[in-house]
Amino acid sequence: MKLLVATFSLFISLFYCNASAIIIGSAEIITVPSDTIKSTKKLNITKSFVLGKFDYKTDSTFVKVNTQYSAKPVYLKKHVYAAFLDMHEAAQKDGIVLLILSGTRNFDEQKAIWERKWNAYTTLQPLQRALKILEYSSMPSSSRHHWGTDLDLNSLSNSYFSSEKGKAIYDWLISNANSFGFYQVYTTKENNRTGYKLEKWHWSYLPLANPYLEFYNSNITLDDINGFEGFEMAKELHIIEDYVNGISQQAKDYN
Repeated sequence: MKLLVATFSLFISLFYCNASAIIIGSAEIITVPSDTIKSTKKLNITKSFVLGKFDYKTDSTFVKVNTQYSAKPVYLKKHVYAAFLDMHEAAQKDGIVLLILSGTRNFDEQKAIWERKWNAYTTLQPLQRALKILEYSSMPSSSRHHWGTDLDLNSLSNSYFSSEKGKAIYDWLISNANSFGFYQVYTTKENNRTGYKLEKWHWSYLPLANPYLEFYNSNITLDDINGFEGFEMAKELHIIEDYVNGISQQAKDYN
């Protein structure tokens, strides 16, 4: 009997050494490995996934964010949500409240955003129309939001993060977010970064996003970006080279 108890205790100890349980709300528990994923060999990545052509609401690797942390229904990769909860708790201790405005968007949701803007800029020629949208919005199948790794936090206005309250939030994120795996990928273009304009609200969980980007670059071509108005502009605009990979140098150097 003593041997049985000892064996059971050892099993429990080993389990909790290799995973952390996160309670969400009153019933849901997410168990996440404590060793952060670094290699694509541990990930089941497909072309459909990185292109956003899947249903994240029925995908077991995604979870719905508790409404106390988001402004609307939001889904994230479970690892990402666990890291965000840790970051949210740390921020709250410092008097900072983080609110998720947007998380995962699949192909159809990104297409709706893109085509709404495409039809709003009808006075522009197709290339200029696409460039206007690409200031802050991605072509479907080229968005990091497809992956469940990227968050828009607190405000979609850069000027907000220059205000007293917004600046405090942004300064906290700059100083602390990296330690939780989150990085601002769309920084200023002073260092020749290409693609989207500055987005102080957009933070990406690189322990997962970087392997996804690596897979994307190895497996996706311009022929895979189609099925929406204006997709023909992808080649001329170097969507993969300048936009999908138009991230900060710090994000590129992450490993």
